[in-house]
Amino acid sequence: MIPARYAASRFPAKLMQDLSGKPVILRTYEAAVKTGLFDEVFVVTDSDVIYNTIISAGGQALMSQKEHDCGSDRIAEAVTHMDVDIIVNVQGDEPFTDRESLAGVLEVFKQDPDEEIDLASLMVRITDAGEISNPNTVKVIVDNRNFALYFSRSPIPYPRNKDIESIYYKHKGIYAFRKRALMDFQRLPMLPLEAIEKIEAIRYLEYGKKIKMVETTVSGIEIDTPEDLKRAQQAWK
Repeated sequence: MIPARYAASRFPAKLMQDLSGKPVILRTYEAAVKTGLFDEVFVVTDSDVIYNTIISAGGQALMSQKEHDCGSDRIAEAVTHMDVDIIVNVQGDEPFTDRESLAGVLEVFKQDPDEEIDLASLMVRITDAGEISNPNTVKVIVDNRNFALYFSRSPIPYPRNKDIESIYYKHKGIYAFRKRALMDFQRLPMLPLEAIEKIEAIRYLEYGKKIKMVETTVSGIEIDTPEDLKRAQQAWK
């Protein structure tokens, strides 16, 4: 499932921007299909423009029937009556989505016979000081089993002790959910930490869900700003 809003606050209509001859959202859809990992791939959107773009290209798209504040809510509505076990959320602004990273997220559930894990997601190590301090980059800290402890737009951990190397991980917005966790998310109200940080993953933590983080070395380019789009266009060439 690829949630796709037309009106993005930081970069309006970013999903319809041109990326080497095709809109960003279509590039992302094609990348997800190309992995060969999924029974079906859908774009879930509130936009006639995005819907028609995917359908016209021979893809699958669903129109949201309600207004939604985040991608998880949008996907939950779409899969309510679907007979599925695991749902993967690929962000619409991730045209460089790769098979290796997605396969790693799915493998988590194959290694979880007791169904301890509610969600799995990706993180990539970052060292650039600008990216670490950038509030558009969501950071994550984990425990010794790589379960998420917290997500933040601030640099975490704070390097008070300069004698210890601070390791920072960027949260890549790709999730794999057990369906029950996604349905729980839809009915649970937003709590203060999620509201303050504007990070939907925090809601799962606030309600006691377990998120297994999988480290990847594939950073990719998330298109949040016009500058990101320029970098993506150069990378695509």
